[in-house]
Amino acid sequence: MNPPQIRLSLPSKGRLADDSLAFLAACGLTVYKTNPRQYEARIPSLPELTVLFQRPGDIVVSVRDGSVDFGVTGLDVLEERRGANGEILTLHDALGFGECSLHLAAPEGWAEQSALELAERSRQLGRPLRVATKYPTLTARYLQRLGVPHELIAAEGTLETAPAIGYADMISDLVSSGQTLRDNRLRPLLDGEILRSQAALIANRRALLEKPLALGVARRLLEYIEAHLRASENLAIFANMRGESERAIAEKIFQQATIGGLQGPTISRVIVRSGEPNWYAVHIVVRREKLFEAVSELRAIGGSGVVVAPVTYIFEEEPPRYRAMLQALEG
Repeated sequence: MNPPQIRLSLPSKGRLADDSLAFLAACGLTVYKTNPRQYEARIPSLPELTVLFQRPGDIVVSVRDGSVDFGVTGLDVLEERRGANGEILTLHDALGFGECSLHLAAPEGWAEQSALELAERSRQLGRPLRVATKYPTLTARYLQRLGVPHELIAAEGTLETAPAIGYADMISDLVSSGQTLRDNRLRPLLDGEILRSQAALIANRRALLEKPLALGVARRLLEYIEAHLRASENLAIFANMRGESERAIAEKIFQQATIGGLQGPTISRVIVRSGEPNWYAVHIVVRREKLFEAVSELRAIGGSGVVVAPVTYIFEEEPPRYRAMLQALEG
């Protein structure tokens, strides 16, 4: 018998689709399509996994109903469509791409600049505010919390033209740079952010509980993803340094603010051609944004020949998000 297959759905089109494939490749999980027109692919390092391609909203529904075990989609569509049955478990909510925010935006000519002022606008109009959106659940929840009388207008096309055309007073839509809003004379309200979104990895709770193979795939996905994300924030630095001993060099390093490494530096003796004694090689890992400070500190204590290299993975004893997943399954 063929081994049971586990399914992972990825976005099928657009920037989120391209970014998902690039992200997985960077994690060492390259997706291969045998035919560009097929909606099915493989990840060689996870042979039991079948990759499918769907629209982001459909991914949420498929994971929710269990026809797909895992999915990569945006937090915006996840929170809009996850439902109330609790079948979707968010394994990782910060994959680091697909960033945007769901925001309320009003015409530039409105005096109101705050979402808290919308109830007064509704009172002046003598009717609920008409809000065009593709996110009725999230938008309604937000406006209800503010106590703003509203009527949601379903829209599938371009939302930004709705106030100008007249079939809505304002919109609730995804915003990244805000240029499209400005082009259509709209302004995001100062406190009108409904949700900050980026790509997330989700799973079907029942699959994780009932399929040992799915639980194993979840661990490997999180191992690769967590190790890659942690590594992308860090750099490896190698330097040569004179000193009386490994301990003496380590003490100098520990007196600096930046170059302590993850647990501490790795220091080993260098065998030089001239036979000159007391040369050591130092290896540390530092935060990427602290590179200049780290190099300066190494130089200050005698470091030379400094080499900087990217880090592919940093594996911990166990991914924290995997432990969090197990705790959520026990709850």
